[in-house]
Amino acid sequence: MISVSIIGAGNVASHLYQVFSKTKSVSVNQWYNRDLSKISSYQNKVAITDKLSELKEADIYIIAVSDDAISDLSKALPFENRLVAHTSGSVSIYDLDKKNRRGVFYPLQTFSKEAKLDFTNVPICIETIGKKDYPLLKSLAQAIGSNYYKVNSDQRKALHLAAVFVNNFSNQLYRVAHEITESEGVEFDILKPLILETSKKVQNLSPYMAQTGPAKRNDKKTIKRHLKQLENEEHKAIYSLLTKSIKNTHGVPIKAATKSKKQ
Repeated sequence: MISVSIIGAGNVASHLYQVFSKTKSVSVNQWYNRDLSKISSYQNKVAITDKLSELKEADIYIIAVSDDAISDLSKALPFENRLVAHTSGSVSIYDLDKKNRRGVFYPLQTFSKEAKLDFTNVPICIETIGKKDYPLLKSLAQAIGSNYYKVNSDQRKALHLAAVFVNNFSNQLYRVAHEITESEGVEFDILKPLILETSKKVQNLSPYMAQTGPAKRNDKKTIKRHLKQLENEEHKAIYSLLTKSIKNTHGVPIKAATKSKKQ
């Protein structure tokens, strides 16, 4: 049985509590948050506290708070030589105070409190300084059914940056698409099969091979028509920037195209 104490009450902490509490080989000893009201609804299911001095002994202390708070919070922990792991994608393992054994247990997924999550679809990126601590975090990932990957801080930061592109930025593009369809009274739901197929395609093809559309084809008339159709200047700028990026990756250089016509 792996005993865990959760520190924090955000989206990641809430989802980790849910999955840990349903896993037979994991025991949530305690849940800490400085604002007790955010976890008070769980007080009949788990021991809760708003005092770091009251933290009980556990195999792993998981800090699931905002990135900026990780360093100070780890320094404030009133014990030493215990395994403390944060869940951030972009914070170095060395931001954790060295008085304790340090680790990272980074679930690479998008978390919303309202959305249910299957942790068999959540890869866990693990990093430790002490070699003996890795097997414990690995066992915790296995216990909740997640795939796990041993990554260093630089690799994890690269994954987090890439995740912003595939998740946060793509979600913003969905929002732009929603505004465009909404402006003409068209249902955004009509686009959902396309969204699913696009995501499904990159499971088997590289993003490079999966790319289609007017930018890749260098369809100048369609691109010009789209830009004219867009009234929102921000949307127009996004369209132009992404079109340029796709053309740089897939497009035929203008000079080469001109030369081939002469021939």
